[in-house]
Amino acid sequence: MAAGTDRVKQILSWYSSDNVGVKTNLARLMNHGALAGTGKFVILPVDQGFEHGPARSFAPNPPAYDPDYHFQLAIDSGCNAYAAPLGFLEAAADKFVGQIPTILKLNNSDMLAKIEQPISAVTATVKDAVRLGCAAIGYTIYPGSSARNPMYEALRELIREAKEVGLPTIVWAYPRGAGLSKEGEQAVDVVAYSAHVSCELGAHIVKVKPPKDVVEQAEAKKVFEKYEIPTKTMADRVRHVVQSCFNGKRIVIFSGGETKGTTELLEDVRGMAAGGGFGSIMGRNAFQRPRAEAMKLLGDVMEIYRKAS
Repeated sequence: MAAGTDRVKQILSWYSSDNVGVKTNLARLMNHGALAGTGKFVILPVDQGFEHGPARSFAPNPPAYDPDYHFQLAIDSGCNAYAAPLGFLEAAADKFVGQIPTILKLNNSDMLAKIEQPISAVTATVKDAVRLGCAAIGYTIYPGSSARNPMYEALRELIREAKEVGLPTIVWAYPRGAGLSKEGEQAVDVVAYSAHVSCELGAHIVKVKPPKDVVEQAEAKKVFEKYEIPTKTMADRVRHVVQSCFNGKRIVIFSGGETKGTTELLEDVRGMAAGGGFGSIMGRNAFQRPRAEAMKLLGDVMEIYRKAS
């Protein structure tokens, strides 16, 4: 598909309150890479060094310790964009100017503090994103944490500031906290709720984990049963999450999750695509593989979404 297709124009029409700068950068994301013009996304995110530690993230594929590696992988595979924290982008952005849209992750947390109610630190600014030529900012919220309200309030201010300079916001919505079971973090009702909260806060794009066939909240379980909301297949669950984001009028993309086998991963992606998901944001499942394997995997994922567009 050529850039500026009817599908891209349709998606942009859902953001009518936003200024031209924001919509231009949304179009920039949609009109780049192998999926240009389809309204679908495959994004390479590399914040795992900060989030999980360098050895856990990069030892399986040592070239990935180098920030240049990820830029080149995202470019060569045809990703829509590359997302990373401040340090990784600053280390390589000048070398790859103009070759791929970038997303600056504005907050991060580390694994060294073991706390029940997580909250991320703001580690970069909107001005940093502008300085680095980014197409969007990214921010993580933890719905379910007792520290969620400061995160929501900080996000609202960052979204407002980013809009003023023409940048859209991608929200990583990761439910966790003492009020949720480990299984409940990916329960279909909790994922859909977290995605909806992100949209209410003003997210242009929402990133969530693949929802599982579990309903965590007792109150939600009654509704799912009464109205026979289907949850058995990945497509069913993704369809519900997308519907929860303003009836599909917000872009919802899904993470690859923890490292898994290629067959299982691609089966999940087929379900996401069949359920109306807008794409995948795939980090460890890509960059922890040898480069040739990563290129093939990302190409296969893009082909699944292309066929579904």
